[in-house]
Amino acid sequence: MKAAAFDYARPASGDEAVALLAAGAGMAKALGGGQSLGPMMNLRLAQPDSLVDLRAIAELRGCRRDTAGGVETVLIGACTTHADIEDGRFDDPSRGFLPRVAAGIAYRAVRNRGTVGGSLAHADPAADWVNAMAVAGADILVQGPAGRRTVAAADWLQGAFTPALAEDEIVLGVRLAQWSAAARWSYYKFNRKTGEFAEAIAAFVVDPALDLCRGLIGALDGPPRVIADARGLLAALQAGDPAAADAELAAAGLPPGSYEHHIHRAALQRAAAQLKGNA
Repeated sequence: MKAAAFDYARPASGDEAVALLAAGAGMAKALGGGQSLGPMMNLRLAQPDSLVDLRAIAELRGCRRDTAGGVETVLIGACTTHADIEDGRFDDPSRGFLPRVAAGIAYRAVRNRGTVGGSLAHADPAADWVNAMAVAGADILVQGPAGRRTVAAADWLQGAFTPALAEDEIVLGVRLAQWSAAARWSYYKFNRKTGEFAEAIAAFVVDPALDLCRGLIGALDGPPRVIADARGLLAALQAGDPAAADAELAAAGLPPGSYEHHIHRAALQRAAAQLKGNA
């Protein structure tokens, strides 16, 4: 099948893009890399009246450093591709965490065109950036008719395919604090074969300089479970006590004895072991 007929616009600024989306009255869609929206349109699961192509907006590309309140941050533009991050064509604040995540997304052809902002706007609970940005403690910058606002990545996903993003808003980029040289991280994804979406994701980020020890249970039916203080869980898992994860798994909506509980527990164990290996 092919997509239904649609109009096409390629704005040069965020203000112009927002105006076009607002004028579309819910029937206009923003286009990033098109790696999710394109197939949906070809299958006619999505039939927007118009597409607003964001790729000509210079502000949505590249990275910028800033220092506010004594914290050094990096803003990654929404149109930065997965391949840009995988190949290190950006200013990495994460000590290799983001490139590692990017390298595991789908296939290289998808990574060449798919964008960080597009993935976040699509809001698939099993997608990597929805989960990785949450455990990384990132902020997502958004622009709409009322101006600009910031959403914590941990609060981004409101439900499956439901981001904290209005129909007339666009993602500008993702802002992360610079991790210290002492930072360690792990990211474990369980899928049946390379390129598939994950059935389970687990991750840990530890940075003593930022007083940070965060964990994540991801690829759930809805928002990921972010563990703000994972010190106790991490110590227990690394000591060989997998049952220590059961309370967090239950809080994530995974009933004991279920297949989902089993694979997410295994993912947590392997992420904890991976972190220990990265010490």
